[in-house]
Amino acid sequence: MEEVKTAELVVLEEWGGSSSTEQSRTATITANTSISIQRYGGRFNRFGRRLLDAFVPEGFPGSVTPDYVPFQIWDSLQGLSTYVRTMLSTQALLSAIGVGEKSATVIGATFQWFLRDLTGMLGGVLFTFYQGSNLDSNAKMWRLAADLMNDLGMLMDLLSPLFPSAFLFILCLGSLSRSFTGVASGATRAALTQHFALQNNAADISAKEGSQETVATMIGMALGMLLAQVTAGHSLAIWVLFLTLTIFHMYANYRAVRCLSLTTLNYERSSILLQHFIETGQVLSPQKVSAMEHVLPAWTSPWSSISGKMMHSHIHLGARVSSLKHRDVVELLQLASSHYKEAKYILLQRKGTITIIVHKDSDASDVMQSFMHALVMASLLQSSGWKTERLLSPSIIWKGSWKCGSSDAKND
Repeated sequence: MEEVKTAELVVLEEWGGSSSTEQSRTATITANTSISIQRYGGRFNRFGRRLLDAFVPEGFPGSVTPDYVPFQIWDSLQGLSTYVRTMLSTQALLSAIGVGEKSATVIGATFQWFLRDLTGMLGGVLFTFYQGSNLDSNAKMWRLAADLMNDLGMLMDLLSPLFPSAFLFILCLGSLSRSFTGVASGATRAALTQHFALQNNAADISAKEGSQETVATMIGMALGMLLAQVTAGHSLAIWVLFLTLTIFHMYANYRAVRCLSLTTLNYERSSILLQHFIETGQVLSPQKVSAMEHVLPAWTSPWSSISGKMMHSHIHLGARVSSLKHRDVVELLQLASSHYKEAKYILLQRKGTITIIVHKDSDASDVMQSFMHALVMASLLQSSGWKTERLLSPSIIWKGSWKCGSSDAKND
């Protein structure tokens, strides 16, 4: 204790914690005639807090949405089961290639592995080409679909030793399935990270998610190696364990996406929200809408009371003008010169389907307005809790341009 000369009592407190709601006092320094330091909490508590900071975002839980924790729990569990099954399927795959057999050649195994990787790369590029723009607007559905495709890929690996004559075909089929998983999972993970970030901390959330996945990977690999040793040479035990873990993996993934309450609007969420408002005059919260929306394509549950009444299924957003029939083009020209003369879109109704022609100078709010106008043909959406700046939709490739003037006006 050191003596100091001060005119009055001075108290300096030390607080630790990245969030204002989670800060705790760690030390108090008192200065009068002498300086005294009083520390709070042991080294174990401080180490525990630092360790937790390696796995949760800074400012947790105030820096993330409420659905972050349940989603991460179920996501970690499904990841754990994936890594255990990966050890089992890889063991079967290496056995089929010929690892451990004297008759197997290095060049033969290398060639088969090369074809496997090449098929996966080409499949990933093709999948991105055809579905890349849809992943952001249907993040929940594609997140679940990605893991289902991963299950199919591992199933192919496990089946490959049973059909030696079709081994290469099954091997490439499994790689193709996993390539879809890589693209869809990575893209939807980025969209979900943006959803979780409440303080522009998407990079921090992504980094901490990587730490969580690393721990799950290490545990899964350890369990997988143990189970692979125990079940070695017992085909029935391997299949029972694999199928049991696959069922759990599918269930955990379903629960994970069901935990999500996305506040952005896509086709289905917009339709559910507006349809309920028209019927009851009440605006549903994001949590209630999330409980009502499909996490699988609507055709997978035709018995659903929702799937048959979804208004968005009767709307074609971003239609190609040159693909319209002659009579539709005539009506389109009439609408462009009258009701939609100053608008950034045109609605064309034919046989129960509303076609939306989007102006080439339209922005995100115009697309949102056109879609809401098409849903109710009258009003726009205004509610608290929903982000209405833009509509999450596949990229609109085809747009149109219209202007009205005298026939002798100079055309550009």
